[in-house]
Amino acid sequence: MAEGSKENVDIKVPFPKTNNPSVMGDIKINHSVVANIVRLATQQVEGVHSVGGGFVEGIAEIFSKKDSERGVRVSENEVGEYLIEVKVNLLLGYELAKVGANIQKSIAEHILRMTMKPVDRVDVIIDGVRTDQPTTNPSEDKQSILEA
Repeated sequence: MAEGSKENVDIKVPFPKTNNPSVMGDIKINHSVVANIVRLATQQVEGVHSVGGGFVEGIAEIFSKKDSERGVRVSENEVGEYLIEVKVNLLLGYELAKVGANIQKSIAEHILRMTMKPVDRVDVIIDGVRTDQPTTNPSEDKQSILEA
């Protein structure tokens, strides 16, 4: 070959075989996505006023966290199951323990259905009781992703 000419070389690029399931990679769900599922699942439970801590804590969280993470803490145990903590304000007149149990059930069911990953623990912290109705109900104002 003459100097300066380019050699034509066939380069084979390895592509994964589409019919080989072992080539698939991991699917990771960001904890802020799980926190958003927790908030939406909690807000759909009858007797819940809002998700999030009290007034002082709420002010601090406004500046430190995204909306979807306020009042919710998500972590995982050593086997990868979710550990959830959610702070709520409930409506006056409801049985607090019963609403708390319904919140736990709703969160566990929605997270399992949407992430296919089990929940090890859901801690519900009742941070307050309100007499007024929430100004907006997210499940009525916009289509909920939890109904899918």
